Amino acid sequence: MDLEVTDHLLGTTRAVRRKLDLDRPVEREVLLDCLRLAVQAPTAGATQQWRWLVVRDQERRNRLGALFREVGTAYLDAKVADSPQRARTLASARHLVDIIERVPVLVIPCLLGRPHGGNDALSVFYGGIFPAVWSFQLALRARGLGSTLTSYHLEREAEAAEILGIPADVTQVGLLPVAYTTATDFKPAPRTPPEELTYQDSWGSPL
Repeated sequence: MDLEVTDHLLGTTRAVRRKLDLDRPVEREVLLDCLRLAVQAPTAGATQQWRWLVVRDQERRNRLGALFREVGTAYLDAKVADSPQRARTLASARHLVDIIERVPVLVIPCLLGRPHGGNDALSVFYGGIFPAVWSFQLALRARGLGSTLTSYHLEREAEAAEILGIPADVTQVGLLPVAYTTATDFKPAPRTPPEELTYQDSWGSPL
């Protein structure tokens, strides 16, 4: 593999909110290509319990967007911008809340069944789809599209399910606004060095 290309993809796939092209359509085949790659991700027990709901209809996007905006606005109003970086993140999130229904495609990853049990069961349940979600986002990035995994609407999951015809025994695990990006020069984000986050053999013991 070309490590330079691979590392660039992994290191610059950002949560994109402000730089989504709201006017350029997203082709069906592009979405399918990305989903074909997504479902190659590891899945617990090879069960493939994932399902993907692609929302393109404007009326449904409007109704879903209203739920997303109501919950998102309340959440963001309660947050404090206590640093410049935090202020930028909150402003970016608020921008997405304001324009959510204008994003050309909303993708809702789902799992068959409902979560139950302790941490062991929940890790298997949700662990069955999040690798696929990230693969989907990487595939989008490689094709000039952006996304971000959001969860505001999950506070109103039942209402969203009614809008979209999702059965009661199916779990929505997020919402990804998907669009081509208006910029391509994404860079690595500031992160705490792994040396400060990683332990060896016992908690607190440096690697």
